[in-house]
Amino acid sequence: MLAKMGSIQNPSGGPFEKYDETPSVHSSDLSEHNGLDIEQAPISVTQNRDIEKYPKSLNQPQDVEDSGKGPVTRTSTKSSWKDPGPPPDGGLRAWTQAAMAHLVLMNTWGFINSFGVFQAYYVTALNKSPSDISWVGSIQVFLLFFIGTFTGRFTDAGYFRLVFLTGSLVAIIGVFMTSLSTKYWQLFLAQGVCCGIGYGCLFCPALSLLSTYFSKKRSLAIGFATSGSATGGMIFPAMVKQLLPRIGFPWTMRAMAFIQLGCFCLCNIGLKPRVPPRKTGALVDWASFREAPYVLFATGMFFNFWGIYFAFYYLTSFGRSIIHLPYSDSINLLITMNGLGVPGRIIPNFLADRLLGPLNSICLVVLMASMLSFCWIAVSSRGGLYAWTVVYGFVGAAIQSLFPATLSSLTTDLRMAGTRMGMVFSIVSFAVLTGPPIAGQLIQRKGGEYMYAQIFAGVVMLVGCGFLVGARMAKSRGQLLMKM
Repeated sequence: MLAKMGSIQNPSGGPFEKYDETPSVHSSDLSEHNGLDIEQAPISVTQNRDIEKYPKSLNQPQDVEDSGKGPVTRTSTKSSWKDPGPPPDGGLRAWTQAAMAHLVLMNTWGFINSFGVFQAYYVTALNKSPSDISWVGSIQVFLLFFIGTFTGRFTDAGYFRLVFLTGSLVAIIGVFMTSLSTKYWQLFLAQGVCCGIGYGCLFCPALSLLSTYFSKKRSLAIGFATSGSATGGMIFPAMVKQLLPRIGFPWTMRAMAFIQLGCFCLCNIGLKPRVPPRKTGALVDWASFREAPYVLFATGMFFNFWGIYFAFYYLTSFGRSIIHLPYSDSINLLITMNGLGVPGRIIPNFLADRLLGPLNSICLVVLMASMLSFCWIAVSSRGGLYAWTVVYGFVGAAIQSLFPATLSSLTTDLRMAGTRMGMVFSIVSFAVLTGPPIAGQLIQRKGGEYMYAQIFAGVVMLVGCGFLVGARMAKSRGQLLMKM
């Protein structure tokens, strides 16, 4: 705790206490904080030199009247709010939360990243165009991101258990109902809408909770958690490949639903919130949008997510229609891409913690992903496609894991982690909703060829990289050689 350095007078004449403090990057922590009367916001510095800032009105007693003997004064009473202290940044409890978050990502994003398998199957089984089928996956990812604003705020308010349990039940019901679907609209409602809502109640709360357990090793911990999407991206396509010809579509989906059921039961028991709830405050922290780095980062990630999932959705279709691979080999492509997501989500985040910082790292990998999208145009052989898949699988995974790690690094008040993370998730949700269907329309416009869609993906990610560089320069105030 920081010692008081004395008392001075503010411009209006009222006394306030001065603390030896480092200014927060949040504009929301200044004169107003969600309707609370804040004179000065004391901060605590963690053992890793990270700043955690809390409203003074939560730690100071309320105004009481002194039995009519004078004006309203401030008295000394013990606050009911307890400072949780600095993040443990390691240890059994913290890494257990990372392991639980890994399981969450395996059964949410891992299932979503496997949609390329379903894309190829649904086009044939339902006799629908690739663009129509891609709307099922797009609405799923859209809802996962979009409701992050709500689930993130509810998590900050102390309703993590309720939100997570609700999401678990809705997601499991969605997968089971998908197994009963025989028409396009049934599939859209079950796998698209129901699963999307359920996964949205799991994804943002799990990551925002995990970010409160780490400071110096935060990027590595989030990278380990997000590598769960690569784990699921290998398990679920392999299950489809082996089970679909033997037991059919309904029981293949039910088998995956039972795996998710077991994992979600374990996560509901193992995940434990660390930071005390922030009961008061608006659903959206509008003051965050006055921070240039935050706004530029959100805009940049909108453009990046507009293009990044094109390859995950259409790689198997490209392999079958352009390279003329058999169905089993096209699934192997998707498994390979998702398999590279394990090192792709851990190694860049580890290097971000040790060398470059998450914001510098994500600028580099987005630029690489943009260039790879343009290079995809030249791929015309089986070997070339596998080589491209290996490289893009690593780079695409790095973007997905560095995204939440970078976002959490822009938030120093851990009690705002869920709200600020959910706000950006809602912004990028519109990109993932429209990106794959736009790519599908471009493929149809080109007569089944993929060049227009590949150019689209490359251009939008290049634009996104420009906004991320702008966020980096705004945060560093023009300094080039700075870890951030």
